[in-house]
Amino acid sequence: MKKTKVVCIGEALIDRIKNKSNQEFTDFLGGAPANVACALRKLQIDSAFIGRIGSDEFGKKFINQFKELEVNINFLQLDDCLPTRIVKVNRDNSGDRYFSGFDTSLNTFFADEALDKNEMKKELNSLKKLFSKTKYFVCGTIILSSKTSADSIKFLLSLAIKFDVKIIIDLNWREVFWDFATSSSETTKNKRVDLIRNLLNEAHILKLAKEEAILFFENEDPLAISETLLNRPDVIITDGANPILWFINGVQGMTEVLKSPKIIDTTGAGDAFLAGLISQLLSFDYPSHESEIQNCVRFASVCGLLTCLGEGAIEQQPDYSKVNKFLGSQIL
Repeated sequence: MKKTKVVCIGEALIDRIKNKSNQEFTDFLGGAPANVACALRKLQIDSAFIGRIGSDEFGKKFINQFKELEVNINFLQLDDCLPTRIVKVNRDNSGDRYFSGFDTSLNTFFADEALDKNEMKKELNSLKKLFSKTKYFVCGTIILSSKTSADSIKFLLSLAIKFDVKIIIDLNWREVFWDFATSSSETTKNKRVDLIRNLLNEAHILKLAKEEAILFFENEDPLAISETLLNRPDVIITDGANPILWFINGVQGMTEVLKSPKIIDTTGAGDAFLAGLISQLLSFDYPSHESEIQNCVRFASVCGLLTCLGEGAIEQQPDYSKVNKFLGSQIL
């Protein structure tokens, strides 16, 4: 049986993005794993999301969005006490965003930090059935900043390994999450790096930004980074509008990024890129030739670019027709 499902694990949260005036804001559904799960469905890939959100208005909006896109949320946890996290996001003049903290008016501990492996164990047979049909398991590293959710990711990783599911990790370093979390606020930066590096050793595919490559590996060569990790994963390094460096299936290369002068908001661009890449890895049954890999990475980069042409992560994610139309308008 050919496996085609993708399971995304981690945070679903609200991006409270400052408007251009920097006076007002707009709330958008976000969180990297949730973004990837939604972007995959727009690209006609069967995806599931495992995470924990509050039983609040934002939680209801997430459920409606997931259902609208037909994301599998059979293992989504709802918390009656803790709220869905709200992240404050500012933008500079070029549309690049940066995180300035969280809305703590309701609570200082959030639902995504409380992802509970004991609740998952109650549905173990159903989880095993899902993982038996799953090709890729996608997660980031924010989930490690809380001990409760970190224990949950370890449990799910063990399940993924048991069913020979390929593990994709988006490093997605967000220090503010670690600084704020009760269980990790006192953890030194070196200890945080060690925890993350341990998780990265589980990866079969690692996606990271150039600044993350330098911070965690003191290197921006994808092959060199791969050789430092236990599974010798494929490595993809993004750098905004600069070329993408990659080491995929034993082939090393670089892909130029298509550009647009209409960038509005870069929130979720990396998540759309990752979803686009996964969709192509599935379509090509894992590319082995440089030309195929170039096409896969170029397709993924357009998914990221098109997401930047409007506000919010999930709302702007493209479907296949939009990506192919954009690619067809370019002289490649």
